[in-house]
Amino acid sequence: MLDFLATNWGTIAVGAAVAAVVVLVIVKLRRDRKKGSSSCGCGCDHCPSSGMCHKK
Repeated sequence: MLDFLATNWGTIAVGAAVAAVVVLVIVKLRRDRKKGSSSCGCGCDHCPSSGMCHKK
């Protein structure tokens, strides 16, 4: 087991870093969604998808 970890530590570290970034992005998107923020950053006046973002 230690031989496997010693041989593949770089791959494991990069995989863990990528997984951490993905988790952080998902957490950020969920928080923004709960606050009612839009991901596009523009106004929703004439947006055809405004019903999906802001439930009235």
